[in-house]
Amino acid sequence: MREGYQGTGPGAITPDGCAVELYSRLPVGDEPDIITAAVPAGARILELGSGVGRMTHPLLERGFTVTAVDESAEMLDRVRGARTVCSPIEDLDLDETFDVVMLASFLVHAGDEEVRRGLLGTCVRHVAEGGYVLIQREGEDYHTDLPRERGDPSGFTTRILSAEPVGDGVDSVRAEYVFPDAIWTQTFRSRPLTREQFEEALAEAGLTVDRYLTEDRIWVRAVKR
Repeated sequence: MREGYQGTGPGAITPDGCAVELYSRLPVGDEPDIITAAVPAGARILELGSGVGRMTHPLLERGFTVTAVDESAEMLDRVRGARTVCSPIEDLDLDETFDVVMLASFLVHAGDEEVRRGLLGTCVRHVAEGGYVLIQREGEDYHTDLPRERGDPSGFTTRILSAEPVGDGVDSVRAEYVFPDAIWTQTFRSRPLTREQFEEALAEAGLTVDRYLTEDRIWVRAVKR
C-alpha cells in the first residue's frame, strides 16, 4: 500500500486503497455522454486509470476503440472487450498515439507533484497531433463543507467524511461507501487545485485548456500547446 493510502472492506484492495469489488458495483453516471459529445465518433481512446471498466464498457458500446490502462491486474481482470495494459500510468510508453487520452477519477489531483507531472507527461506522450486530452477534476467544493453524503438511487450511500491537511498543500481524504451488505472505506492523498493552478499544471506539461465541458468545470478538454 502506498504511504497515505488505505482501503478496507471485502475483496482485493489496490495500492492506492481502491476496492475492486466496490468499483465493480459503482454505477456509471453521465461521464460517457460527456465524453461522446466532446470527441470524434469512433475515436481511439487511451483510458488511463480504467479500473474495472466502469467507463470503458459504455464507451465500447458507443463505438469507440479503447485501450484500458491500470496498475492493478485485479481491476483489469474485470474489463471486457478492450485491450488492457497493466502498468503505472506515469511509466507508460506504448510508442503509439491516440485520438483521445483520458485521465479521469481526479487523478490529476495526485498529492505528489512529481506523480502528477508523470501523469500529464503520459497524456502528452500518447495524444496524436490534433487529438484531445480529457481530464476530470475535483469539484471546487470537494474538500470543504464536510462531512457530506449522497444517496444513490441504486441503493448505496457515498460519504466524504474528512479532508485533513498533511502538509505542502495536500489533504488526506477519507471516503466511505455503504451498501446494504457491505461497507468500504478509502483514504487517499489529494492536492486541491484552483482553476488557475490546474491550468498552470497543464501549461507546464505542454497542454492548454481547449474548453471546459461541464458548467462545474469538472470535465476539461485540453490540447497540446
